[in-house]
Amino acid sequence: MNQDTRKSGFSPLAREGLVDRVADLISRAIITGQLAPGERVSESVVARQLGTSRAPVREAARLLESSGLLTYAPNRGFFVRQLSADTLDDLYELRLVIESAAMRRLIRNGPGTAVDQLAAQIDELYRIAEAGPSSDTLTQVQADMQFHRLLVAASGNPKLLAVFDQIATETEFSIMIIGQLYDDPHRIAETHIPILDALRAGDEAAAVEALRFHIVVAQTMVTRKLRDLEEQGARGT
Repeated sequence: MNQDTRKSGFSPLAREGLVDRVADLISRAIITGQLAPGERVSESVVARQLGTSRAPVREAARLLESSGLLTYAPNRGFFVRQLSADTLDDLYELRLVIESAAMRRLIRNGPGTAVDQLAAQIDELYRIAEAGPSSDTLTQVQADMQFHRLLVAASGNPKLLAVFDQIATETEFSIMIIGQLYDDPHRIAETHIPILDALRAGDEAAAVEALRFHIVVAQTMVTRKLRDLEEQGARGT
């Protein structure tokens, strides 16, 4: 195993669903910090590690460019995106618009099985918190995002879900950059309960407000921590 393979953890793939699988592997490498912000993603190196041609790697990179994880520089290739605090503000603002619209639609059309699904996902968040050190931060972040994806999916609007899916990975990436939102992982689960309670009660105004509060708190914490990192970088510390 060469040095490049040891660093990224990539290994050869079969051909079925190749582009999506390559995209998933690169995405996970980015989110977990194996590929750092600003680092070049070499098509030839990744292709060699995965035992494939450069074509599916290039297609996967284009997918990740559209999802906000990679950027492309002409004649230089693809690079891991360097997120700024201002970019994250915009991202969370978009999330608030999408999820608020989904919540309103969900309550007006009737939640159906969504309440049970969301309650089960909160239970999953508690289960992950109870696992303690054996559960990594990425597992917690992905479980958190799954709660919100279930909410958007239950609205029945595929356009809202498509946009949510487009920015979900970027959101996970932003949280992984700063490490974590809460010192106690149980807080991640607890912050979703007011949203579920308002949905269960069928109170549209309360549900949208609970959702807004939840997202804005996360937005404030993430952008503040990233600004701190930006200031440390500017000072060279």
